[in-house]
Amino acid sequence: MTARITLQKKGWWRNMLIFFALLGPGIITGSVDNDAGGITTYSVAGALYGYKLLWTMIPAFIVLLIIQEMNARMGIVTGKGLADLIRENAGVKVTFFIFVGLLIADLGNTTTEFAGVAGSMNIFGISKYISVPVSLALVWLLVVKGNYKIAERIFLVFSVCLLMYIVSAVMGKPHWGEIGTAMAHPHMEFNAPYLAIVIGIIGTTIAPWMQFYMQSSVIEKGLKMRDYKYTLVDIVIGCLVTVIVAFFIIIACASTLHENGIKINEAKDAAMALKPLAGSLASTLFALGLFVASIFSATILPLATAFYVCEAFGFEAGIDKKWEEAPEFYFLYTGILILAAAIILIPNAPLIEISIWSQVINGILLPVVLICMILLINNKKIMGKHVNKPMTNIIGWSTVIILVSLSLMLLFIPLFS
Repeated sequence: MTARITLQKKGWWRNMLIFFALLGPGIITGSVDNDAGGITTYSVAGALYGYKLLWTMIPAFIVLLIIQEMNARMGIVTGKGLADLIRENAGVKVTFFIFVGLLIADLGNTTTEFAGVAGSMNIFGISKYISVPVSLALVWLLVVKGNYKIAERIFLVFSVCLLMYIVSAVMGKPHWGEIGTAMAHPHMEFNAPYLAIVIGIIGTTIAPWMQFYMQSSVIEKGLKMRDYKYTLVDIVIGCLVTVIVAFFIIIACASTLHENGIKINEAKDAAMALKPLAGSLASTLFALGLFVASIFSATILPLATAFYVCEAFGFEAGIDKKWEEAPEFYFLYTGILILAAAIILIPNAPLIEISIWSQVINGILLPVVLICMILLINNKKIMGKHVNKPMTNIIGWSTVIILVSLSLMLLFIPLFS
């Protein structure tokens, strides 16, 4: 009996060591969801509607979990990136148009991240002409001069730092009874502003570039099917972290800004408005969270873009490769960073318009990417016995239909506003 318990303990420790060794892709990909655009969306939702939109966190979690699992499974089984598989099965012409659109959208998204860096550091009295170039240099050095293991560990630390939003929310003294009611009884309004916020919350949970980054990071880490159960745990934790952070950002703004009738346009406004309502510490933590999320995403977004564009057109890619081994990958990564940062440094740059149009392009391309994914993962020639189960397909196609509907609403709601 004692020997059996000893063996069970050894097995438990072995499983834990394997899990921590494989930890990374799911948590990192999920955490990048909470970028400058995401934090802004959640902040505005809390400030405008209080706790009423907290129910959206439940479908957001389900959607993210389903898509990320399919992504990881496809990467593990095929050993190929999503871009590679799309090119091989859809042809070069279709691939070209999809990825030109994605490249434009991701440039706009990366620009938004540097806007988050500039806004958060401006709260501490640091000019964007200092914060943006310094952040650009640090991000570039991490990827170009580092390696995957170092970068991944730093990214995991960034993911943990986002939990500071929980502290910021608690300091706002939220009404937990009202929060429970809002979660248990979903509130729905059929007007353009409310629907736009709902679409924004669900839409910011899943973006086209995430699908390519997740699959590429699984391959970069060298994961096999024997690692699948550990990868699945990694994905679940990543999805939970994402939704928990979003949940507490909404609470932080609902319990302070909404109750005092304060309206905001971006996450920086929320950080500044929290100071007289919840104290200097809550305001500082909110601003630091925005900075961490922005610089985190400013690293991952162009990295994901460089990955999938190079994969799509057959170029070498990967941060474990030297510059001379993957010049196209590093030139593209560097170019996106420099161009995005340069746009932010232009006086009176139309940042809101850039953010809106990048999200519109994301909305158009997301259903296309997801349809490609589900068709590929159900192809037995590609996936063998690891194709989707019937129930997974039902959930997957239902998710696509909902996302297509949301994307169409995202495009048409402004016309009726």
